[in-house]
Amino acid sequence: MNETALIIDLKQGNAQAFTQLVEAYQHLVYSTILNIVQQAEEAEDASQEVFVQVYQNIKDFRGDSKLSTWLYRIAVSKALDCERKKKTKKRIGLVKNLLGITEKEEETATDFQHPGIVLDNKESATVLFKALKQLPESQRIAFTLIKAEGLSYEEVSKVMNVSVKAVEALMHRGKENLRKILSNYYSEK
Repeated sequence: MNETALIIDLKQGNAQAFTQLVEAYQHLVYSTILNIVQQAEEAEDASQEVFVQVYQNIKDFRGDSKLSTWLYRIAVSKALDCERKKKTKKRIGLVKNLLGITEKEEETATDFQHPGIVLDNKESATVLFKALKQLPESQRIAFTLIKAEGLSYEEVSKVMNVSVKAVEALMHRGKENLRKILSNYYSEK
């Protein structure tokens, strides 16, 4: 089934079309979110939220971009929402800690092991994922979409709603920042 027919069926509320959409795009959505939030459980939850949002808002999809671009936008947005919630939880936890209220500690992103990384590369990947977390949000998103998801600069510009030149600048600054972060890491070893 082509994308146009799928969109028409989705807008008509066809459950089979929605199942087809999920089957076709679940890996793309999950992978994108996982590369940003770096926690499998959160990525699974956010992925489900993406498809709920798509189901609820497909009637508003105008077709100005490809369906996959729209899905990437929603996935990135959900991933960033997760990141913001984590930061808020950390701040609240810090305040509670200062007030003497203790809670069970949760798994941190520094323990993240990407499931698609070969065993030999796990240590390097862990270092890279930690470094990515230190990049400004827009640089991290551009870098992740291009390097991890394999999108072109043009596709990323559509997902992020910025010009291709802006994506190029984000990638350049992101690479420079990663070099600095990683050189600090490796000089400490």
